[in-house]
Amino acid sequence: MLVKHKRRFISLKVKKLSFFGKFSGLMFKGKETDNLLFVFDKDTRTPIHSYFVFFSFLAVWLDKNNNALECQIVKPFASVVKPEKKFRKLVELPLNSKNIEIIKFFVGKGKI
Repeated sequence: MLVKHKRRFISLKVKKLSFFGKFSGLMFKGKETDNLLFVFDKDTRTPIHSYFVFFSFLAVWLDKNNNALECQIVKPFASVVKPEKKFRKLVELPLNSKNIEIIKFFVGKGKI
């Protein structure tokens, strides 16, 4: 999927989750798991958590046109993580060696 962030584009390899997959997300998965895509039927501000996620990940909230609205590094076992703006899609990117350049693209080199 192609994502726009600050007038630049990046291609992300993601696994779109089913209805039931949205309930578990990255929980109980290893750090080298797939990047996950959550798609919602309408704009929302649904909060996420990282209970039973044993590694940090980058959450990128998108509008319906794949424009990045916000992004945040989420630490393990965070209780509530909620964006300021409504979003249509959410991408969760594990902080691992295969995503390092993608993470730098969104948050900058010195913030990882």
